[in-house]
Amino acid sequence: MSLPGEQLYRLSSGEQVRLYVRRLIFEGVLKQGQRVPQDAIAQTLGVSRVPVREALLTLEREGWMTIVPHRGVFVNGLDEPSVRDHYELYGLFYGFGVKRAVERQGPELARLLEPIRKKIARTKDPVNLYEYTLSFHRTVIEAARSPRLRTMLRQMTDLVPGNFFELVPGTDVVAREGTAAILGAIERNEAAGAESEYATMLRRQGSLVVELFRGRHMFDSDETAES
Repeated sequence: MSLPGEQLYRLSSGEQVRLYVRRLIFEGVLKQGQRVPQDAIAQTLGVSRVPVREALLTLEREGWMTIVPHRGVFVNGLDEPSVRDHYELYGLFYGFGVKRAVERQGPELARLLEPIRKKIARTKDPVNLYEYTLSFHRTVIEAARSPRLRTMLRQMTDLVPGNFFELVPGTDVVAREGTAAILGAIERNEAAGAESEYATMLRRQGSLVVELFRGRHMFDSDETAES
């Protein structure tokens, strides 16, 4: 099979291979039920089988793959409820984080977030928007002062490989509106309101990801309906 990747720099870690394999799923090169061509991936990326194996073990833990002993590694299918649940969970985690941050930082949190929110509102560049939005999230989580929350978030994996705002139409608007609403609640010292606004923003982003995946025929139901 022909795999994309010739333009990538030489990859040398399981994490980089993991991101690459997820991109193959996203681009439809690897489909549900397909056996993962480990040798072809290793050859395309110029790495040994070791980081490929490490990446596939991680992807199995994340739910992307199923490893069948003596048979190989197979791609799991995505479905709409799983995608929506993913972003609902993000909303719960970040909602909890902003609630704790408001309780523990008070007005100082709004002062920290306002310059970032202004950058998010002004930029038209998706690369900058991605960085500013990550900075907004990071500032909230740091202000929450919850090591347990940081641990839980590290276990979550993005469903969309690459720059979220370049790949998912409409998410720039959601980010601008959402961060403004979150900051407004923080300025009013409404911890529960900020929590609710975070959940709303991430739920809206999840709906846009569902639309994108449906358009790419990445859901089981799409293939079933066409067969």
